[in-house]
Amino acid sequence: MGKANWAPFFHPIGKKIIFSSNHHSPKGYDFQLFMINVDGTGLERITNESLFNAFPMFSPDGKRLVFSSNRNNGGTRDTNLFIADWVE
Repeated sequence: MGKANWAPFFHPIGKKIIFSSNHHSPKGYDFQLFMINVDGTGLERITNESLFNAFPMFSPDGKRLVFSSNRNNGGTRDTNLFIADWVE
């Protein structure tokens, strides 16, 4: 099954990019958020819950992260928006 890295978004400081990926998933459908330095170092997994996390965006001041996810959907296919405080 194919793998994808998509929906990239720069952190406001401009040195990191957050994105959605299924590169870690054996079956290819588990999308989680990851962050990486612009030079390609320091890959860090951000989310672990649910099977779909995507479209991450930071607030202009970098203090909040908004993303879509199918977590807490009661077993349906609903996707909702989540806002999280971003702590470095």
